[in-house]
Amino acid sequence: MTDDAYLFLVGDPATPLGASVAVVKDLGCLEMPAVRAWLDAHGVTAASPGVRLLPPEETGAIPDDAEKLPVPLTDEELSRLRHALMPGALVRVEDELLAYRDCAGERDALLARAAAVGVPPHRIVELTGEDAGTVASATRGQGRPSDPVPQQG
Repeated sequence: MTDDAYLFLVGDPATPLGASVAVVKDLGCLEMPAVRAWLDAHGVTAASPGVRLLPPEETGAIPDDAEKLPVPLTDEELSRLRHALMPGALVRVEDELLAYRDCAGERDALLARAAAVGVPPHRIVELTGEDAGTVASATRGQGRPSDPVPQQG
C-alpha cells in the first residue's frame, strides 16, 4: 500500500474501477506540472472518461499494465474520493458520523457555555441526554455551585 492516491487510465470507460476525476472535482494535484505532463503524454484530459482515481488503500486493484501516476490528495479531497466510490447509503451514514464528530468535538465547550449562562446542570442533562458525570466534568467552575447534577438512574 502507498500513501498516495493514483491516477490511472482504463481502456474501457465502462470499467467500474475507480472514480472519474470529474466526479471527485476540484483536485489540487491537477495543477501540478507532473500531472499535467502525464495527462498530455497520454493524450487525455482530467475530464476524459478513461482517467480514474483510487485512494491509497485500493491502489492494489489497478491492473499491472495500466498507465498510472501517484498523486497527493488533501484529507478533504481523499474524503470526497472515498465518498465517490461508496454506495449512497454508506455515504449518508458517513456524513452523519462526521456531523456527530463535529458536534461531539464541541460538546464540552457547549456544556460549559450553557452552565455559564445559567442553565442548571440537571436541565443540561435532560436536554442533551449526556451522563450527569460528563456534564459535571464539563461544567466544573461554571454556573452556580449550589446546583447539583442529579444522577440518572
